[in-house]
Amino acid sequence: MSLLQKIPRAAAAVLMLVFGARAGTLPKAGQAAPDFSLPSQEGKKVSLKEFRGKWVVLYFYPKDMTHGCTIQAHNFQRDSALYDAANAVVLGVSVDDVASHREFCAKENLSFRLLSDTSAAVSQAYGSLKKILGRKLSERNTFVIDPQGKIAKVYPNVSVSKHSDEVLADLKALTARQR
Repeated sequence: MSLLQKIPRAAAAVLMLVFGARAGTLPKAGQAAPDFSLPSQEGKKVSLKEFRGKWVVLYFYPKDMTHGCTIQAHNFQRDSALYDAANAVVLGVSVDDVASHREFCAKENLSFRLLSDTSAAVSQAYGSLKKILGRKLSERNTFVIDPQGKIAKVYPNVSVSKHSDEVLADLKALTARQR
């Protein structure tokens, strides 16, 4: 292999190190959602199976109290009555600890549950774990899980500003199909 052929590989390796590498494959619509049990900001364990019979909006985000994550959380909070009306619960997941989630919820007046995935196992199971400079973070992906526990919709690499609106529109369409 010539030096010119090695340079693109070396450049790609450096970019992966600096900008991050995803660890895992996103589950697909129609698959059973990987089960989990994680502590919320209240310190209580929350399991996916608790929500059978309801729609679950499971969103992964990188870090509490950062600009994009705050916008995303505020939009889900703003629309909480609409999620309730759609028989849906919103759960946020990041690798931050319970204390960080508690502080984030208090500071931003968030009433839905944020789940602490400090081991990164759930983020990994949902293909939503990335590593940046050796540090693990949850990648900004969202999954709508149907009342039977199957993934109904996958949103990779979410754009935060209109995401809640997009999820609500899709929930409306999904629930109409189930009737």
